[in-house]
Amino acid sequence: MNNQEIVLKATYEGVLIVGADQELPCAVLEDGTRLLTMTAVYKALGRSIRSKIAVGNRVINMPSFMDAQNLQPFVSEELRGVINPVPYRTLNGSIRDGYNAKILPLVCDVYLAARQAGELTKKQEPVAMQAEILVRSLSKVGIIALVDEATGYQYARERDELQKILRAYIAEELLPWQKTFPDVFYQEIFRLNGWDFTLGDIRKRPGVIGIWTNKLIYEQLPKGVLDELRKKTPRSEAGNYTARFFQSLTTNSGNPHLQNQINSVITLMQISDNWKNFEAQFDKLVQRRNGQIELNFGAKRLH
Repeated sequence: MNNQEIVLKATYEGVLIVGADQELPCAVLEDGTRLLTMTAVYKALGRSIRSKIAVGNRVINMPSFMDAQNLQPFVSEELRGVINPVPYRTLNGSIRDGYNAKILPLVCDVYLAARQAGELTKKQEPVAMQAEILVRSLSKVGIIALVDEATGYQYARERDELQKILRAYIAEELLPWQKTFPDVFYQEIFRLNGWDFTLGDIRKRPGVIGIWTNKLIYEQLPKGVLDELRKKTPRSEAGNYTARFFQSLTTNSGNPHLQNQINSVITLMQISDNWKNFEAQFDKLVQRRNGQIELNFGAKRLH
């Protein structure tokens, strides 16, 4: 190892269980890189670590489990990007070599593709069989989630991702009020419910519209944003909000997303005949975006 090379520390360690009896030590480094130990990768493939030897049918600068000449046509650029061992410092302070966790499903792809093309040697067939077993449990994306679960990093990851979202959406200081919800937003709510519409009615709109606004607009922002807006928005001694939620949204991410959602909802309102029809159309839109979700608007229409 080069003395100038920076060795990152493991912040989480665990054991990934694959199949009935495969226990593969893994770690998450301080920069978020997910690793399998070098021993774990060889073990998963049913191989043993051997010294590099100069043999004509071997490719230099390749791990011994994929340095055979006949495998090279099946090695992807993505795999070439993760073939180098990564030295890291374990939780107990020792230095160990690992591989980016993505290497395992990618190597499996190599052996399965070579077998499909009839290019494997007899000695390589057992590795291909092991690869077939592994791909039933792993995928290029799934390996990351599995390592996170095995090490416990998934909980920290969720917290970190939420903080990134909140930093992008929530402004540090309350922004000056400016008209954000156009009159047509409320005009359409009145029309769809069969209420008489005047500008005075908009300013004295029923409280249920606030509930609906949260459902239609703010809850459609990333998860956690509405909760943070509720915490951040100041209240009076009586407990009433003294500012609007949108005043705490950032101008570069939060507010543009809000405006897009408002415009989307207004468009949906304008093509709906009544509130019940609108609710059904809105539910379909949410389901298409997020999967099957049923929303309860929590209040009856006013007449």
